[in-house]
Amino acid sequence: MSILVVNNYGQYNHRIQRTLNYLKIESELISNELNLNEILDKKPIGLILGGGPTIERIGNCITYINKIDVPILGICLGHQLIGKAFGGQVCTAQSQSYAQIEIELLNKDDLFQKIESPTKVWASHKDEIKKLPEDFEIIAKSNICNIESMKHKTKPIFGIQFHPEVQHTEYGSQIFENFYNICKKYNSK
Repeated sequence: MSILVVNNYGQYNHRIQRTLNYLKIESELISNELNLNEILDKKPIGLILGGGPTIERIGNCITYINKIDVPILGICLGHQLIGKAFGGQVCTAQSQSYAQIEIELLNKDDLFQKIESPTKVWASHKDEIKKLPEDFEIIAKSNICNIESMKHKTKPIFGIQFHPEVQHTEYGSQIFENFYNICKKYNSK
């Protein structure tokens, strides 16, 4: 059983899996075109929805979000897809970013344990969530994006607009370790 990294054709998807391997977290990079049964047959303990260049190449990600009962972490486009799947609104960002930025953590209970606030992260996006989905809360923000990170109020579903898998994100490895701990705790029930 491993964490499945869903490849949405973004430049950093392979780096997500390499980071997990470096942390000795079992993972597999998979196509976003796999059907629901192919995913369930792999018995994942969690899903990471990677970034990507365009919403037109999201494959079956919305189905995964709606039908698979494991912890989910959406990164960049994956974050936006979670927002869309739960009724949020995704629009072109007012301030498109391809740089290191500083974010403020509003809730450090789960995904951001052991991480200092504010912290520096790598933002690489042109779209963002403008309207928070109804059952979510904002857990991080920046001066260029109000919803840098969010979590579902009752389910282990998290989204982050930035990229923890790149060197420019100060606590990126800790975010992945925290998500792995969320997955282990959820699957031990």
